[in-house]
Amino acid sequence: MAPSDGMSYAPMGKPAPVCAPGDFVVAAVGLDHGHIYGMCNGLVEAGAELRLVYDPDPAKVAALCERFPGARPAASEEEVLEDASVQLVASAAVPADRCGVGLRAMDHGKDFFVDKPPLTTLEQLAAARAKVAETSLKYGVYFSERLHVESAVFAGQLVEQGAIGRVVQVIGMGPHRLNAPSRPAWSFDRERFGGILCDIGSHQVEQFLFYTGAVDAEVTSSRVANYAHKEHPAFEDFGDCTLVGDNGASGYFRVDWFTPDGLGNWGDGRTFLLGTEGYIELRKYIDVARDPAGDQVYLVDQQGEHHYSVGGQVGYPFFGRFVLDCLERTELSMTQEHAFKAAEICIAAQMAARRVEQ
Repeated sequence: MAPSDGMSYAPMGKPAPVCAPGDFVVAAVGLDHGHIYGMCNGLVEAGAELRLVYDPDPAKVAALCERFPGARPAASEEEVLEDASVQLVASAAVPADRCGVGLRAMDHGKDFFVDKPPLTTLEQLAAARAKVAETSLKYGVYFSERLHVESAVFAGQLVEQGAIGRVVQVIGMGPHRLNAPSRPAWSFDRERFGGILCDIGSHQVEQFLFYTGAVDAEVTSSRVANYAHKEHPAFEDFGDCTLVGDNGASGYFRVDWFTPDGLGNWGDGRTFLLGTEGYIELRKYIDVARDPAGDQVYLVDQQGEHHYSVGGQVGYPFFGRFVLDCLERTELSMTQEHAFKAAEICIAAQMAARRVEQ
């Protein structure tokens, strides 16, 4: 059954280990967002061993250990950081706290894998960049809306094959269902979650860079609003942004918390890729009123119209590549600069945003 909200989105794929048991040991620290389940699923399916779990909330720890029976609770973050067998720390802490977890992990010689947004301020970004330069360790980011969505992976393969020529525009729509009563207080505090463009907008910025091949982008306009949740004055329930890449590509995205209860999933995520030789539409999580299954790809090229239903067909290659990158010190899954640049642009969009509601 489709999850009712994005916090419980945790895809499971087919195990495809790239290393032997025990070759890559990881720990989870900071379980505030449910994406930690998807992060751990991907790592374990790629051959990692989840050995230790820590969070101040023992109920969260128990639930994750139940899902991954080989893991055991740690008494403290320090126990994890001082365990020489742990090679990587994964974290889905409160967004404003994620960079701190990463810096401490890297100070203890461990690679870091963090939920998006990977950080929330330019000061944190500067500290993370400096720590990577100092240690040569990884600050990997879980951009799940591309990395853990088979239609998004398949679209990347089509683009790489030249199916639509040069990608000149990306339009992204990232609606989410709020389910306000089930969300923790930090979810409504802009300083804690980073703002809507920094938070769920980070998915859209990363996809723009990836699909267009842009290395950098300028924010030409951005807006945020709190239209319908005045009981949470520090919340933002709408945001949009336009971008121009350093290669001339243009982008627009909209993110919001207005998914109606009648939708059979947590959000009707769509991505549109316009190329010089065709275009692609992704219906990521549901095909409204037609098919409850997501991962629907529509391609129009010079030869005709094509539909691909790719759920269960493509897999999630990022995780195996990321595990090998950590073991072999390569950079094939995602470059560090790409991850940091996506974070930088979404923070810039958030800082520049005009507040527009009445």
